[in-house]
Amino acid sequence: MYQIVMFFHILTAALLVALVLVQQGKGATLGAAFGSGASQTVFGSRGSGSFLFRITMGLIAIFFVTSLALNYLSTTAYKQVKVITLPAIPLQQQQNTSTNAMTPGQIPVPR
Repeated sequence: MYQIVMFFHILTAALLVALVLVQQGKGATLGAAFGSGASQTVFGSRGSGSFLFRITMGLIAIFFVTSLALNYLSTTAYKQVKVITLPAIPLQQQQNTSTNAMTPGQIPVPR
């Protein structure tokens, strides 16, 4: 499941970058005044801006949802990891070490 969501996340990110690079900036209208404005007639006079904007917003929403899904999947997988603990000191050894005065640097040796 994680790999499928990751695939769509990367695909959406690549499409989003490509779509943003295809769009024209606000300063591109100056070039239209000198004769290059005929290229915008494919989508109409204002249609390309809103069409590309809607696709961009859709890709942003998909990217956001996949980011949340990846976060949820990774945190649930992390919570399922079991912590390896060291074996407990046997009760007899605990009693022996509690009666003996030890300094902090000493290590109890089993008898």
